[in-house]
Amino acid sequence: MTMPSGNQSEDILAEVLDEHSILTLRELCRACNLSAEQVLAMVEQGVIDAREEGTGLRFSGICVRRVRRVYRLERDLGVNHAGAALALELLDEIEQLRARVRRLERR
Repeated sequence: MTMPSGNQSEDILAEVLDEHSILTLRELCRACNLSAEQVLAMVEQGVIDAREEGTGLRFSGICVRRVRRVYRLERDLGVNHAGAALALELLDEIEQLRARVRRLERR
C-alpha cells in the first residue's frame, strides 16, 4: 500500500473534508493514493463505510482520514485491516470523550 508523501495540498484536502463531504471511489483512491482493490478491501473489513448510490459507491469525506490512519497503523505497527478497524473505533471513542471533557471543563 502506498500513501501520499505528506504533500501539503493533500493534507489540506484531508482537513477540509468532513462527514458532509461525499467522495466517489475514484476520488477516495486519488486522495489516498490507493487502488480501488485496496479501498474495497477496507470496506469489506469494516475499516471504512461506503454506501451504494446511483452508479457506484460513495464515501464520507472522513474516510480519507481513516484510510490514512489505517495505513500508519499497518506500516508502523503491522496491524491488519481487522485490527485497524478496532483501533480506529477506539481512537474515535477517545476523541469523543476528550471533546466531552473539554466541553464540561468550559462550564
